[in-house]
Amino acid sequence: MKQVLVHPERCLGCMQCKIACAIAHSRSKSLFAATLEKPLPRPRVHIGTGLYGEGFPNRCRHCDPAPCMSACLPGAIFHDLATGTVLINADRCINCASCAMACPFGVIRYHEDASALPGKAVALKCDNCLERQAKGMIPACVESCKSGALTFEEFSDAMKRKTDQVAESVSREVRGSGFGVRGYSAPASNL
Repeated sequence: MKQVLVHPERCLGCMQCKIACAIAHSRSKSLFAATLEKPLPRPRVHIGTGLYGEGFPNRCRHCDPAPCMSACLPGAIFHDLATGTVLINADRCINCASCAMACPFGVIRYHEDASALPGKAVALKCDNCLERQAKGMIPACVESCKSGALTFEEFSDAMKRKTDQVAESVSREVRGSGFGVRGYSAPASNL
């Protein structure tokens, strides 16, 4: 099952993912029209700041088991087993903030939303753009990320690629360091 993967070392902090996310969750699906909507559409991805001031995309990891789901008093948070996505039923949300306190990544926010009753603030978090995926599209944040900080792929494929990259990097270092194939630095004649 494909999922959005975060590569923080590639993030430029440009905020395009936030804008694309808000537009994808607007009624109009248009940048200019979305700015006039009431309530304003809100992003479900956030740009955090690292230790050295660098940006990184911070979004729901759709944990299994999900601490937010366990903490949700009215049972508004549920796990969609077909997609592996943790979702929020806005009609059941009572705005108690238990889920936000339980989330180890700080990605749940409270705002008015078009999915809820007018004037009611509800918990909002990434929904993996299931509406877009149903139409054969990738999540909006991934589509807008030109630096590759967000990708939509199989986790196992991404881990294999990363492992291969690390192995190649180590191999290059060993070859360029004067060490032999087996890691010995002494010439065979001195053994």
